[in-house]
Amino acid sequence: MSEEEAAAGEPSPDDASRIAELREVLNHHIVLYYEKDDPEISDEEYDRLFAELQELEGRNPELITGDSPTQRVGAPASTSFAPVRHAVPMLSLANARTEEELTAWENRIRNHLLRRDVDPGEITFVTEPKIDGLAISLTYENGRLTKGATRGDGQVGEDVTLNIETIRTVPKQIDDAPPLIEVRGEVYLPIADFAELNQKRVDAGLPAFANPRNSAAGSIRQNDPKAAAERPLAVWSYGIGAMDGIRFASHSEEIEWLRDHGFHVNPDIAVHDSIGEVLDRCHWWLDRREDLDFEIDGVVVKIDDIGLWNELGNAGREPRWAIAWKFPPTTATTKLLEIEWNVGRTGHLVPWAKLDPVRVGGVTVSNATLHNEEDLERKDVRAGDEVVVLRAGDVIPQVISALPQKRPKGARKPVPPKECPACGTEVIKPEDSVFSICPNRSGCPGQIFQHIKHFVSRGAMDIEGLGEKQVARFLEEGLISDVADIYALRQEQLEALDRMGETSSGNLIAEIEKSREIPFPRVLYALGLIGVGSVTAEALADEFGSIDALHEADPERIEQTEGVGPVIARQIAESLADEGTWALVERLKAAGLKMELAEDERRPEGGPLEGKTVVLTGTLPDLTRDEAGAMVKRAGGKVTGSVSKKTDFVVAGESAGSKLEKAEKLGVTVLDREGLDQLLAGNLPPEPEGD
Repeated sequence: MSEEEAAAGEPSPDDASRIAELREVLNHHIVLYYEKDDPEISDEEYDRLFAELQELEGRNPELITGDSPTQRVGAPASTSFAPVRHAVPMLSLANARTEEELTAWENRIRNHLLRRDVDPGEITFVTEPKIDGLAISLTYENGRLTKGATRGDGQVGEDVTLNIETIRTVPKQIDDAPPLIEVRGEVYLPIADFAELNQKRVDAGLPAFANPRNSAAGSIRQNDPKAAAERPLAVWSYGIGAMDGIRFASHSEEIEWLRDHGFHVNPDIAVHDSIGEVLDRCHWWLDRREDLDFEIDGVVVKIDDIGLWNELGNAGREPRWAIAWKFPPTTATTKLLEIEWNVGRTGHLVPWAKLDPVRVGGVTVSNATLHNEEDLERKDVRAGDEVVVLRAGDVIPQVISALPQKRPKGARKPVPPKECPACGTEVIKPEDSVFSICPNRSGCPGQIFQHIKHFVSRGAMDIEGLGEKQVARFLEEGLISDVADIYALRQEQLEALDRMGETSSGNLIAEIEKSREIPFPRVLYALGLIGVGSVTAEALADEFGSIDALHEADPERIEQTEGVGPVIARQIAESLADEGTWALVERLKAAGLKMELAEDERRPEGGPLEGKTVVLTGTLPDLTRDEAGAMVKRAGGKVTGSVSKKTDFVVAGESAGSKLEKAEKLGVTVLDREGLDQLLAGNLPPEPEGD
């Protein structure tokens, strides 16, 4: 901006041009996100563009118009559904991405109240998870659900009542209700159910949903309620809009009323006396994010006192009394530079994406997995594409989709290699496999390296100090050639290496010694047998008790293990029958690794649940799932992760989801927390009568 323009208060032509450009781009993405449930860019990229527009409009307020994305909520309601005008607007929330921004929000609140001659005093806050789903409004008249609507543009939403009525966690009738109350919540799809739904779509030749949010939004907008009913949707209720005949002094009172009247309210909503406590809670949610069965992208922070809500009011499309503390994004878009092929620990050839480095999930990512040949072909990912990258927790970054609408001319379809990239051996492609495989198991340096890396990793033998670089170095120096050699390493050998002094060498030897005490299920997982992940390793250890018993079992016997199908059973049997693999197992035995369950780890004989299979689902009020599982095992029972005809009991807590539905369909006995205590005491309910 020139000095003359600034003095005259005239907007910069560059600012005006950029504002117009940003509005056009954002409006395009708003339609894709809210109306078509098919976004092209990550939430992070959208938020970045939105923040830029806000900053430019703040600098040039004379350019703000009512149709700007910064002045509206969501998108106009679809004409496919009847419109519903919200009695109380459903607003959007301002975002905070740092502790400083959250603290600044509290300061703005206090200053605003003081300007209105309101003494804020000691402000209390409520925190709740920011569910990544579709916002809805549920209107009850005299206790009966009469209307279900989407948020739409915040003023007018879509009438999706018939679809809402198919969701089992939405009460159709509430007792002791006022003449009118409007409950607000978020429709979501549990993560496990999302994976199952996507698999069904892929099997049917349909495109997979990009994420649970898109799936939930697409499901609730089905024109046929029967189609919506087939989707395992759920709802978390988080607040109240319009009401008649009832009033609340605080948001926490609203939450308690919802909980008492049968609405599903997140059990971890909490009240805090200071912004410091709020920040601690935000980080608490961030730490457990990956353990949840529903997706969250942040924490919603609200002032608890509703009287202060009225004093603070709204700032355009956003209430002043609430804010969303956003997590570091788990998805981002970037350019895929090249597709390369690596050989894994089991000989599988895995395609990898070399990326233009991008910040995602709090780290810079330049490589991401493309899973396997079939997945690569199904997604039609090509070198040169703009792609969406996902990174969640400690999970390896992955390319989840390409953006073909941005595909450059000449983008190349990948061709799987005919030879192993690590050893040059001609690869094979079994009929029942989605991978090409290098058959050179004992001589392929790529497989050896990956096997050792897996063996020492966290969750397996967890040998701290023996990371990827050290493994590569020890192989290069000839100190090790397989995992058993690790237990023959001597401190003086390590001290002779550059940058390996007495202290670091001693620490590594101590870690190796400590790993000899790792329990058998983790040792079994560390062996890296084809098809044996950590869950399957636990099930096999529980079923057979020792590596010798597993070695002696044929595929048909192995298949009797919960969660093990015929293909995996055959692969396990073949792996242990391999002379090289079993020779390695014998050497690890000799090194003192635990190859059988200890007596106190085995299911006791004669317990009240001997021969019974139990599935745990949902949230129990006073027990974690691991604690409940340990109690079942001590009583002689078997705990499995999926419901089948072989399941004897399902213990269902809050938000039980699809496992509960499947149990009900199969006629499996369903118990609550009190029922679990009865089971453990040996008071088994009568078996259901057959048809």
